[in-house]
Amino acid sequence: MTEVVAERSAGVAESESGPGPVRRSLPRVRGFADRDADGAPKAEGKALRERLPRGEHARFDVDGARPDAVTAVEESNAGRIPGLTPIRVGRMAATPFAFLRGSAGLMAYDLARIPVTGIRAQICGDAHAANFGLYGDARGGLVIDLNDFDETLIGPWEWDLKRLATSLVLAGREAGADEDVCRLAALDAAGAYRRTMRLLARLPALDAWNAIADERLVSHTDAHDLLGTLERVAEKARANTSGRFAAKSTERTEDGGRRFVDAPPVLRRVGDEEAAAVVASLEGYVDTLPEDRHPLLARHAVHDVAFRVVGTGSVGTRSYVVLLLDHRGEPLVLQVKEARPSALVPHLATAGFEVPEPEHEGRRVVLGQKRMQVVSDVLLGWTTVEGRPFQVRQFRNRKGSVDPAALAADQIDDYARMTGALLARAHAHSADPRLIAGYCGKNEELDEAIAAFSVAYADRTEADHADLVAAVRSGRIAAELGV
Repeated sequence: MTEVVAERSAGVAESESGPGPVRRSLPRVRGFADRDADGAPKAEGKALRERLPRGEHARFDVDGARPDAVTAVEESNAGRIPGLTPIRVGRMAATPFAFLRGSAGLMAYDLARIPVTGIRAQICGDAHAANFGLYGDARGGLVIDLNDFDETLIGPWEWDLKRLATSLVLAGREAGADEDVCRLAALDAAGAYRRTMRLLARLPALDAWNAIADERLVSHTDAHDLLGTLERVAEKARANTSGRFAAKSTERTEDGGRRFVDAPPVLRRVGDEEAAAVVASLEGYVDTLPEDRHPLLARHAVHDVAFRVVGTGSVGTRSYVVLLLDHRGEPLVLQVKEARPSALVPHLATAGFEVPEPEHEGRRVVLGQKRMQVVSDVLLGWTTVEGRPFQVRQFRNRKGSVDPAALAADQIDDYARMTGALLARAHAHSADPRLIAGYCGKNEELDEAIAAFSVAYADRTEADHADLVAAVRSGRIAAELGV
């Protein structure tokens, strides 16, 4: 039963001119809005400009105690599988954009030393331009949205926007675009974020909540030059399924089942004891799913487990793929991926945000993802393997992504507007869009500030990347290149 707060709304028993329509006096209910405060969020957001003018977001100050880039990479490797960290370092050393992808914690250190509005939102924590992509919904359609939530938590919405805008500058530079194009991409991302938040603030709450990222988004963000690229990515994504992965990565066994085939260093079969521990953890995973999903999994049998190396930011963490087959021998592959504490947690207090109580990290990732996406994987859950927290999801669920560093110069700003709009929609699930829209305002003052910050931080990232490359060449840190 919903708990009723004792305070009651003030009712009017009778109009001054005599009896007339009377507003019913009803109790305030915890979890619902105050009906007398409709305009408050927008006004509150606008008032925040007095404390933190929007132009202040251009600031980037290098802290004297800031760890050097190589030390930051070494510290972030703690707790990872030592034999795999050279692969991670090698990937980060490839380009400045790749370095940014693997250094969410270092950027959070820098962002925490810049003033923030204090507006709380569920943030991705790693909202760079390559962490958006296509994936399948329950009905076989494709949705484009944020798709990586390893670092998600409650934090400053500005951190996500600045990380996205910076990544677009770096991706543009890597693609060979001139500096004006790169800066415009950052400006357009911030502008699309601001305009989308204002649009969501004007919509009925239910419409804003259920806003789906589909073809209408392209029209909303004027990203028509990107249509051909998105169509090609969508075509590949539709074929990127468990069945296709199993066909390439498994072989028939004598009993008619299938098992994984080693493909080092990315995929390797694990020993019986390790495989048994992963399989045993799936019972706990099932308990984290809604009960209506249980019959679906009950029609699949577990056939094999393998270890599979994952993306740049997660290389060195423990990640398994589990092969399931149904009664027809059709495969369903689950990914059981280690969930480490968010790299942003050590920097929240510096930014004036509450540090969350320790919890199951897989649960944190899954709930954060569900809070930010309109449509999420129907088999998203979490579990524990030998004392370590893991998230569980479908593997190769028709996933596809755009490589922002491979876009043509005339597409980068389109991609920037699209991702900026997606980020605003994701934040609007946890933060009132009226509050953020009130702060962002109508003009481009915030956009210009974010763009200026992004160019400055991209320069800083290029210097950090150069330091890492020098350390690899000198032998200070081991790297395996090209993997």
